[in-house]
Amino acid sequence: MFNELVDMAAEAGYLGIFLLMLAENIFPPIPSELIMPLGGFAAARGDMSMLGVILAGTAGSIAGALPWYYAGRYFGTERLKRMAATRFGRVMTLSPADIDNASQWFMRYGYFAVFFGRLIPAIRTLISVPAGIVRMPMLPFLFYSTVGSLIWTAFLAFAGYVLESQYELLEGYIDPVSKAVLLIIIGVYVYRFVRFKPQAS
Repeated sequence: MFNELVDMAAEAGYLGIFLLMLAENIFPPIPSELIMPLGGFAAARGDMSMLGVILAGTAGSIAGALPWYYAGRYFGTERLKRMAATRFGRVMTLSPADIDNASQWFMRYGYFAVFFGRLIPAIRTLISVPAGIVRMPMLPFLFYSTVGSLIWTAFLAFAGYVLESQYELLEGYIDPVSKAVLLIIIGVYVYRFVRFKPQAS
């Protein structure tokens, strides 16, 4: 199964990585922790360029951050919290408390929160919301988002690259582990979707 996923990443190419990373930022259940290592593994096999994988992943991550930035800018805190308390929040597994947490993180660290937030899985998607709410200028937002995203995507891609060099030693473990990871991702999302109860804003 793992080889099939790597083949799919190679066939999808840089555009595929870009689109998946864009989707990962808009729809949180899609994990960058799976997408970028597959790209790095494909690069190690010679199917893709490592630089291309990293740039495509970073560009997709930035493109996916922009909708959240503009959502914060045009809807504001209270309206977004009301949206999070509806079916929208259920599908996105997003609650008003999540928006409050991201806003508190931003208020604590200021513009640097965008940089650090891009490195933290639980924060990286929503950190763009308070940046939009306070109308953070676009150039600093893009700068901090790009630097943080570049570090994150490069780290994950290089992890996949290194994994390829150890593949013969780990071959017997990688396939069942990759299946388990996919099942866990799907299971966690389904569980959160079914049990999710947004807090009233």
